[in-house]
Amino acid sequence: MAYKIIASQCSGCSACEAECPNNAIREKGGAFIIDPAKCTECEGHFDSAQCVAVCPVDGCIKKV
Repeated sequence: MAYKIIASQCSGCSACEAECPNNAIREKGGAFIIDPAKCTECEGHFDSAQCVAVCPVDGCIKKV
């Protein structure tokens, strides 16, 4: 499993990018995307997904 950023809801604030321990998040076209091949849902690093925890937009990042 991995997380996905809903581009239409992303504010482009970049808060999630710095929090990702796997460098799975990058900017593309003014919004951010998560590389599902790199996303581990923060397992082994944190108890919960850090991108979801820091995102200021509720529901912008969803588990797929």
